[in-house]
Amino acid sequence: MHHPLTRGLLTALLFISPTLAMASESVVEHFDLTTTWVGFAALAIFVGAYSLVMAEEFTHLRKSKPVVLAAGVIWLLIAIYYTTHHGAPHAAAESVRHNIMEFGELFLFLLAAMTYINAMEERRVFDALRSWLIRMGFSYRTLFWTTGFLAFFISPVADNLTTALLMCAVVMAVGADSPRFVGLACINIVVAANAGGAFSPFGDITTLMVWQKGLIDFQTFFALFIPSVLNFAVPAAFMHRAIPNETPPPSDERVRMKRGAVRIVLLFLATIATAVSFHNFYHLPPVLGMMTGLAYLKFFGFYLKITGEQATIKRGEIEDTLPFDIFTGVARAEWDTLLFFYGVILCVGGLGFIGYLELVSQFAYGDLGPTIANTMVGLLSAIVDNIPVMFAVLTMNPDMTQGQWLLVTLTAGVGGSLLSIGSAAGVALMGQSKGMYTFFGHLRWTPVIALGYVVSILAHFIINHRYFSMPVGG
Repeated sequence: MHHPLTRGLLTALLFISPTLAMASESVVEHFDLTTTWVGFAALAIFVGAYSLVMAEEFTHLRKSKPVVLAAGVIWLLIAIYYTTHHGAPHAAAESVRHNIMEFGELFLFLLAAMTYINAMEERRVFDALRSWLIRMGFSYRTLFWTTGFLAFFISPVADNLTTALLMCAVVMAVGADSPRFVGLACINIVVAANAGGAFSPFGDITTLMVWQKGLIDFQTFFALFIPSVLNFAVPAAFMHRAIPNETPPPSDERVRMKRGAVRIVLLFLATIATAVSFHNFYHLPPVLGMMTGLAYLKFFGFYLKITGEQATIKRGEIEDTLPFDIFTGVARAEWDTLLFFYGVILCVGGLGFIGYLELVSQFAYGDLGPTIANTMVGLLSAIVDNIPVMFAVLTMNPDMTQGQWLLVTLTAGVGGSLLSIGSAAGVALMGQSKGMYTFFGHLRWTPVIALGYVVSILAHFIINHRYFSMPVGG
């Protein structure tokens, strides 16, 4: 006699199986809705929602709220139209499930990475690095290049936002008496963090999406290393002369990392290796490797907990000490950012289902050509967040060589550096720098940043010319 729970599971499977079989056999016919009231309404809803996202700095309305609402309304309108006009009530449901699955992979991948970053932050890994830099007694010019290079090389592993905030804390601590230095150093940090994230699947959401899509192998992204270096170094060389040739007063501040900090860093590297190995050798989704690596951290967190380790929990200005619990790091993930990705992916997926992305693809990649189109992606990402732009390109899935996919990965990653509002790193530093890094201060140096953008694209064509004859998967 079966256990009641077993009987319940068997009953559920028998109920679900015919439904799944029918769904798998059904063929969804898509209709062009770009000239219907649904298409116009969906486009207006998305533009309105994204306008609120871009105005977040002034309205203080979290960016996830308008896009999550817009996603639900857009798909509801599509479902209503298909149900009433084409008698296909399941068409929208099947397509939206595909979008949700894509978001699910991205969500779990980022959740694992964010948990590791939060654990390292709580173990004071980043504070120890900051105090070391302050103690070294570097001149302003040396510190300008040091923080730039560290931002460039840390962002491929940590996200560029965390990296930028860490380096900004350093320049704010040593350059409080030199607003000019802080402003220039913050510009340099934003450019460096965005450039560093462009040559690694772990450095930026756009590169992560391209890698998870299976278009480019993990090791192939490193072909963008030299173009990324030039993207950072060219504007930095121009800004170097404007840095005050002085040395700030030294500091004796010392920060010791907490027990387990180094081991958590090593576990994070092991997690990255696991994700890469799962994907490269066994063709499993990278998210499976990341979640397996998150289990490493959970077991180590359990070890710290039973050995009496305490954790410092901060809520604004309030600080408390509790037994170490790795789920605190999970709770402190950037939930607004994760839900923003949900809204963006479903909104763009809905516009693609309506037919707008096909029109854009025909014009951009058909009429203009992939080189011009991919270059414009970077310019667009300076105004609009690069996440929806890259997801739109991936949804269009134009027929491009590996060289062109690398080009759009590069431009989407570094294009946000052209304006201070073009990347999360720039927006965050404007808030952290207490008025010393501003939109117009960044805009003054946009011409030399644009020069670095052009040089990096030319370098990619020269250095990686062989990839422009390689098909995807070749």
